[in-house]
Amino acid sequence: MANKRLLNVCEQSKARMQLVADLLLLASDSRPCPAAPGDSFEQCRDAIIARTKGLSILTHDVQSQLNMGRLGEAAESLRELSELVVALTECSAHAAYLAAVETPGSEAALPGPVDRYQVTRCRHELELLCGALRTAPLAELGPALLLELSQGVSRQLRLLTEVCASAGERSRERFAKEQFKLSVRCLSASGTALLACVRQLKAAPGELSRGRCALFAGSLLQAVHALVGFATEPQFLGRAAMLSREGKAVQTAILGGAMSVVSACVLLTQGIRDMAQRGDGEPRERLRSAACAVQDGCNLLSQALRERASPRTLPAP
Repeated sequence: MANKRLLNVCEQSKARMQLVADLLLLASDSRPCPAAPGDSFEQCRDAIIARTKGLSILTHDVQSQLNMGRLGEAAESLRELSELVVALTECSAHAAYLAAVETPGSEAALPGPVDRYQVTRCRHELELLCGALRTAPLAELGPALLLELSQGVSRQLRLLTEVCASAGERSRERFAKEQFKLSVRCLSASGTALLACVRQLKAAPGELSRGRCALFAGSLLQAVHALVGFATEPQFLGRAAMLSREGKAVQTAILGGAMSVVSACVLLTQGIRDMAQRGDGEPRERLRSAACAVQDGCNLLSQALRERASPRTLPAP
């Protein structure tokens, strides 16, 4: 059971880290990240450097737990590690934006009623939660996991509803106002129906109850995809920042440092999965190599933040 949980956490962690990197580090436009703490570049920089230290500790912990066969603890450490990587990525993207718009000739972004990153993250988290309800073996869907999943669904639906209801109120177009309102109602009804099925599965475990969860999870995801697709149309997203050449270089340097951390952590996650499946030998060496890459990536990011330039292009001392 612990091995199965570790493999599930590996897949979810990898998907979550890659999605956040795609949205924030590989995006073609430059926008602030409201999820990041701090209103200044210096605050973001200090938060990132603190998180790189935490990342080093968790990387060491998860390797030690794997070596001792404590798979349940390794799964929890990996979950914490992926959450830390997401927070570090958010903060790095915001720091890159702040540093870039401070350069001469750059113009700040104009926010719209919808933050694309926020609603896309909600959609992805709901996909993971509904996926667990649809595919996890029935024996694993005990009261504790069902409570965790239902609370996660409720939390993401609340976030998505708040953003889209606010966007509807701020919209000037009559159709958009009405469409946001109708879509939020559809989301609420679909979510309520799914959560009722989850409660029934908890009260009366069985394939019939689980089949209903899968059925209504599909209905909820259809409503989520439709709403997020509508909410992320260009007219609701505001205007991206206009960056000078220097601003683009600063942004690229910091985002590149963050991407090196994410890439290394994805490799680490793959190494953990291979270790859980095949044990010693080559997987152990790949895991050790990935852990070293995480530390190298953290060093690159920290230097890029201090210098506001890529360490790979800085002149030799």
